[in-house]
Amino acid sequence: MSKQTAVEWFVKQLLGNGLLRVTKDEPLYKELRDQVRAMEREQIITAFCEGYDHDGDNYDGAEISYYNRTYKGGEQ
Repeated sequence: MSKQTAVEWFVKQLLGNGLLRVTKDEPLYKELRDQVRAMEREQIITAFCEGYDHDGDNYDGAEISYYNRTYKGGEQ
């Protein structure tokens, strides 16, 4: 079971409570959603890297693997 990111939760709250007057199919909505998800993804990966190893060693993709295992299934 994947976790829901803060951005995904926020978007669901806005749409679910009628606070946004857009649909999920509108191009601008999709563009902004994708941009904010990418930004959050990079923040999560950066935080993982900073906490994982302070020696500057190669992560060998561990940060991407962590993100995908933890959050990938939550994307809709």
